[in-house]
Amino acid sequence: MKRFNTTGTCFPDKHYMVDISERVVQIGEMIDRGDYFCINRGRQYGKTTTLSVLKDYLESQGYTVISISFELLGEESFASESSLSYWFVWLINRSIIRNKVKGIDPELIEEFSGLVKSRQSLPLPECSDFILNLCEKNSLKIVLMIDEVDQASNYASFIKFLGMLRAMYLDREAYPTFQSVILAGVYDIKNLKLKMRPEDEHQYNSPWNIAVPFDIDMSLHADGIAGMLAEYKADHGLDFDEKLVAHQVYDYTSGYPFLVSRLCQIIDS
Repeated sequence: MKRFNTTGTCFPDKHYMVDISERVVQIGEMIDRGDYFCINRGRQYGKTTTLSVLKDYLESQGYTVISISFELLGEESFASESSLSYWFVWLINRSIIRNKVKGIDPELIEEFSGLVKSRQSLPLPECSDFILNLCEKNSLKIVLMIDEVDQASNYASFIKFLGMLRAMYLDREAYPTFQSVILAGVYDIKNLKLKMRPEDEHQYNSPWNIAVPFDIDMSLHADGIAGMLAEYKADHGLDFDEKLVAHQVYDYTSGYPFLVSRLCQIIDS
C-alpha cells in the first residue's frame, strides 16, 4: 500500500504523489535546446524528486543521464581544484556503475574505473579531457545532474570547476560536452559570490552566467492534489469530495510540496 512521504525522494510506485509529468516535459524541452540551468528552491520543495522523475523521462527519450550529488563529498574534497576534479570523476564513475547508467560503453566504464583507482588528484584540464572523451565516445547525448550544490558554494575550487564547465559549453560546437547540466540547490549558483580572503578584500563572481532562467512553477496546484487524493480515496475505499479537500489543502499550504504531503499524512493518520 502506498503512503504519503515527507522524508527524502518520493517514488511513484511507493508514495502518493501529485502528477508532475507536465513539469518534467517542460524541463525536457529546455534540455532538448541544450540549456544549462539551476533549479533553486527551498528545502523539501521537491527538487530531488523532480530530478528522479526527470531522469526516467529523459532516459525514455534517448538520453544518457548521469546523476550525482555533492552531499557525498567532505570538506577535504574541495581543498584544491585537482582534488575536486578527482572526486567529480569518482562520483560519475560511481553513478555509472551503481545506477547502471544507460548508454555507456563497457570499455569506457573500465577506462574510468582505472582512472579513479590510480589517482588521488586530477588537474582541471585533464578533467576537461575526461568529459570530452566521455561525451565523444558515448552513443547518446549526456545530461549531467548535480544535486546539493550548496555543499560546494563556499569553495574557490568550485568556482574554478564551474569555469571549466562554462569553457566547455562555449566551445561545444568544436568539442563534445554535456548536452545539458542541471545544478540543484537552495541558493542560486548563478549569483554566487565567494569571499576569497578573510578580510573581505576580494569577491569572485560565479562564472555560471551561461545558465538560462528556470521559471517553471514547482508548487503543487489544487487539481494535481485532487488527483493524488482520488488515488488515495480509491485505495482505502473512502468517500469524500477530493476536489474540495484538495482546494482546502492548497489554501493551507500554498502548494509547498512538503506541507502538502505532511498535511495529507496527518489527516491520514
